[in-house]
Amino acid sequence: MRRKDRTSPVHCEVQQFRQVWIWAVVAICAGLMWFASATPLLLHRPLGDRPMPDALLIVFWFVFGIDLPALFLFGRLVAEVRGDGIYGRFVPFHRSFHRIAFSELKRYEVRTYRPIIEYGGWGIRYSCSGKGYNVSGRRGQQLELLNGKRLLIGSQQPEELLRAIQAQVDERHDERA
Repeated sequence: MRRKDRTSPVHCEVQQFRQVWIWAVVAICAGLMWFASATPLLLHRPLGDRPMPDALLIVFWFVFGIDLPALFLFGRLVAEVRGDGIYGRFVPFHRSFHRIAFSELKRYEVRTYRPIIEYGGWGIRYSCSGKGYNVSGRRGQQLELLNGKRLLIGSQQPEELLRAIQAQVDERHDERA
């Protein structure tokens, strides 16, 4: 009997930041930085009594005027279920996927959570509740590992993610039986 390819995803979910209020804050910060940089650099009118040096102004413009919007525009959370485990990657912070083998799982369940209260917001977060990867919404897959660590993976399709995990866990159990 030929073994199945365990590296192909059986479930894949890609999420991006969708909250209007986050985009408003990012747009305001970027717009203010563009204005604060363009006025002294292009119009040669310093802002304030003690203007910032041009080199530092360019650094701030690059970080808050370009990098910050790009981070939210291109940042995404990718969650995959494959035959050998659950894979997660938070672009651009992770260069490759992080894998949690099914054999490491003690428990997993869909749960509703409060991102700001429990994790301090969205992104890659650490709290007393464990580690969390989330970009939007309030639902996800709570994983509890055999070593006692907890990981929350935010999901817009938590039930589908749960079914994919359960199907792979059941398949592995059937192969061993």
